[in-house]
Amino acid sequence: MKLVRFLMKLNNETVSIELKNGTVVHGTIIGVDISMNTHLKTVKLTLKGKNPVTMDHLSVRGNNIRYYILPDSLNLETLLVEETPRVKPKKPTAGVKLPIEALSAVEGLLDVAEAVAVGAGVAEAAKYYSHNLNFLLAFCYVNICIKN
Repeated sequence: MKLVRFLMKLNNETVSIELKNGTVVHGTIIGVDISMNTHLKTVKLTLKGKNPVTMDHLSVRGNNIRYYILPDSLNLETLLVEETPRVKPKKPTAGVKLPIEALSAVEGLLDVAEAVAVGAGVAEAAKYYSHNLNFLLAFCYVNICIKN
């Protein structure tokens, strides 16, 4: 799980955030976006070496954050579980995709007309295009679908 996805689940949690310039921000998370920009409410902002300042709302740009200090009461096991498992995209394959009915009907390149029994059109294709299996299978599939 990416860190930002975990942080996006922390709505209504009170955290402390230390910024890269040494500033500490303490507040309740309203939301975190994909760039890790964090939006807080009821904020106490403590600049390095200065007195704390309170604010109603504050947004912190994600690239300025050094780290988050999470509350001890936070149940990390439940937050770290991914709701939707990742689905790997299928690799594209070359050639024609045909249903198993059409593929099982083709027993050989030369006897394809007898195997699918769809007429003279397939026999002609078998005669002229027996060297190209993809074309032949596609032609047979089209004939099977049209005839049935």
